[in-house]
Amino acid sequence: MVKPKILLGLLGQAVDGGLDESRWERWRPTVSLFQQEDLVIDRLELLVQRSEHRLAKVIEEDISALSPETEIRRHQVHFDDPWDFAEVYAVLRDFADGLAFDAEREDYLVHITTGTHVAQICMFLLTETRHLPARLVQTAPPRRKRKPDPGQYAIIDLDLSRYDQLAARFAAEREGTISFLKAGIETRSATFNERIDEIERVAIRSTAPILLTGPTGVGKTRLAHRIYELRRRQHLVAGGFVEVNCATLRGDQAMSALFGHERGAFTGALERREGLLRTADGGLLFLDEVGELGLDEQAMLLRALEEGTFLPLGSDAPASSSFQLICGTNRNLAERVRDGEFREDLLARIDLWTFPLPALRERLEDVEPNLEYELERYARDTGRRVTFNREARARFLDFATAPTSTWKANFRDFSAALTRMATLAPGGRINAEVVTAEAERLRGQWSDLERSRGSDAIVEEVLGDRAAELDRFDRVQLAEVLHQCRGARSMSAAGRELFAQSRARKKSKNDADRLAKYLARFGLTWTDVRE
Repeated sequence: MVKPKILLGLLGQAVDGGLDESRWERWRPTVSLFQQEDLVIDRLELLVQRSEHRLAKVIEEDISALSPETEIRRHQVHFDDPWDFAEVYAVLRDFADGLAFDAEREDYLVHITTGTHVAQICMFLLTETRHLPARLVQTAPPRRKRKPDPGQYAIIDLDLSRYDQLAARFAAEREGTISFLKAGIETRSATFNERIDEIERVAIRSTAPILLTGPTGVGKTRLAHRIYELRRRQHLVAGGFVEVNCATLRGDQAMSALFGHERGAFTGALERREGLLRTADGGLLFLDEVGELGLDEQAMLLRALEEGTFLPLGSDAPASSSFQLICGTNRNLAERVRDGEFREDLLARIDLWTFPLPALRERLEDVEPNLEYELERYARDTGRRVTFNREARARFLDFATAPTSTWKANFRDFSAALTRMATLAPGGRINAEVVTAEAERLRGQWSDLERSRGSDAIVEEVLGDRAAELDRFDRVQLAEVLHQCRGARSMSAAGRELFAQSRARKKSKNDADRLAKYLARFGLTWTDVRE
């Protein structure tokens, strides 16, 4: 069944004007719609301002002559200032809210050729947001001045999914944007790809603060810079990218670096300093390790975010800066709030959009595409192209994705490993010997790092709250076992190292079983330790 077509439109005081007979020689957009042979309009909802009733009567008579079957309903509206966006939108929104729509039985068109540009924009917005459940219709005068010629019209459906070509173009643009955020790496981790997909939408649609969390080396700084570049492409930011590692800021130097100082503000302040917030005016400020900021700096940063002003050291006059903010941290800021080391109000201000970035060991399927990326980066940086031979490549991928490979510094470790192997590769070809040497180097590095953390850290990491129930003797012994397990390829290998002296005197040499029983005393399995 063909639905009745209902047209909604403003009477155009200028373009629809004309009261004498010569009006038929002019193009009038509202009337022209009823001169189209292939467009039948069953009802016209005509919005008319108070001063236009005489013109409205003539227009209605002309439409009735052209299309006697059309029902015409006149609605009075009034704009004190037809160029005042807020006023025009409010009037048209009230009209839309007061009209009874039945989209199941009627087909609605909104004419956007008449009225001021402000009114046309408002009609578009009301249609886009479905306050007017309609399609748009646009009219244009005839291309040649032949009489009679009603000109052209076009119906525009704002459901872009109906336009295959447009949908394909937008999809391709979005894919390109997401690829840009990922530095062109075709990542395979579903979790990471979903995260980047969400970041892309937020980066384009919002300039509110973003908080990137995750362990050291997961790529927070690189992603922050990519978000900035994306916003700059979209004309959402005009200034520069300013980066600071908050862990390097201490005391007066922290306040000075961020907020600037006046000459003589403290000992050694021989010259006035702008500060990074003023440098970032109009641009984007990336505060890495924001959890390391002191409480005084946090208070000043909160003021800058909420009011756009702050006090440089030694100044009585506030300075101003309008900047976008991205923060990075490897700390649990909620815990630091609980411990009194981070302001709760600042955390509430910066975590509107919080995105945890997964560690490398949580996205091992991305090791191979990142391997290719790092080799390409090395070639760009050095002008020297290096490749793996088949055996070496397989051996490195096996090592990189093994449970024993903890990648403590994540992609920072990974990038450094590829750089070392590429540099040492004989004849530009990484072989199995180079891979073996690098694997041993990394295992030793990770083991030393584990031991440097001390017994308390690794036991608490594995046991959680249960660690507090252990005697000191058991804690120290268990820590040594856990360190050994973390650095071994298998349970049997760990057992051989732990029981090297006693195993020679035993008839049974099932070191794995012996280690499993020891771990079971603490409610642990091999899998628990390795995770």
